[in-house]
Amino acid sequence: MSVQRVAAVDCGTNSLRLLVADVDTATGALTDVERTMRIVRLGQGVDASGAFAPEALARTFAAVDEAAAACRRHGVAPGAVRFVATSASRDVSNREEFAAGVRDHLGVDPEVITGAEEARLSFTGATRELLGSSPAPFLVVDLGGGSTEFVLGDGEPEAALSVDVGSVRLTERHLRSDPPTAAEAAAARADVIAALDAVGRRVPLERTRTLVGVAGTITTVTAAALDLSAYVPGALHGARLPVDAVRAACDRLLGASRAERAAMPFVHPGRVDVIGAGALVWRVVLDHLAEVAGVAEVVTSEHDILDGTAFSAAERAAAPPAPL
Repeated sequence: MSVQRVAAVDCGTNSLRLLVADVDTATGALTDVERTMRIVRLGQGVDASGAFAPEALARTFAAVDEAAAACRRHGVAPGAVRFVATSASRDVSNREEFAAGVRDHLGVDPEVITGAEEARLSFTGATRELLGSSPAPFLVVDLGGGSTEFVLGDGEPEAALSVDVGSVRLTERHLRSDPPTAAEAAAARADVIAALDAVGRRVPLERTRTLVGVAGTITTVTAAALDLSAYVPGALHGARLPVDAVRAACDRLLGASRAERAAMPFVHPGRVDVIGAGALVWRVVLDHLAEVAGVAEVVTSEHDILDGTAFSAAERAAAPPAPL
C-alpha cells in the first residue's frame, strides 16, 4: 500500500507543532488529517542559562501529551511517528531530561537534528509543490525562535546554513524595551548582518530566483502585510507579495508596543512579545536579498519542516526492515 498514515512533531524554541497526515509515497501527495500548534516557549532563557527551565519543560510535555492523544485517536502506528527538536535543544545541559520526558509521554525518541537536517526538511516541505511552477533555484528561509535556516537548491538542497538568530533569542538578548529602542534594534540588526555574512560565505544567495519564507514569524508578517482580520492559513499559503509590502509590515510590527501587537487579530498570543524581533530579522534578510539577488517578490508557505518531517516519516515506515 502506497499511502502511509504518519505523524510529525516539530519541537522548536517557541512552539510545538503536530501534523498527522496521509502520505502517498508513490506520488508524494500529502493530505492533512490534523495539524496543530501550541506555544510552549521551550527555549525560555536558554540563550542566557544554557538549560531548559522546569516550567518550559512542563509546558512542552503537556503539549506532547496532546500529540500522543492525537496519534492514538487517528491510529498512527508508533513506527510512523517522527519527533524532531531543533535549535533550543542542541546545546542545553539538560537535554537528556527533555529526551526522557518525550519518551515517557509519546513513546518515541526525540531526534535533536542538526541545522543541516533542519534545513533539508524545511526545503523539502516548502518546495515540493513549487517545482515546475516557479523559477529555480529556490531559497527557503525558515525563521524560527532560536535559529534561522537558509537553504538554496533546485529539487534538492545544494547549499545550506543554520545561524543562531531568531525571534526568541534576539528578544531576550537585545529587545527589552516596549517598544524596542533604536539602540536595541541596531544591536539586533548587527547580529543579523553578521549572521548573513556567514551565510553568504556558504550559500550563494545571489543565485536566488524564488524566495520562499516559512514558519510562524514569516506567516505572521505576511498576515500583517495582507492586513487580515484573523490568522487564516489558506489566505497565507502560497501568497506572493512585493518585497516592499513585506518590509512595511516588518517595520509596523517592530515599531508596535506589545499591547498594540496583542490587539492585532492575526498575531498569536504566544508570539506577541517576540514577533517584533522576528520581523526585524526578516526585514534585514529581505534588504540583503533585494541587494544581492534582486529579489522583488516573496512567496509565503505554510508547508515547512513539519511537512518535510512527515514525508521522511512515510519513507521510513515504507522502507523494508533491515536484515538481521
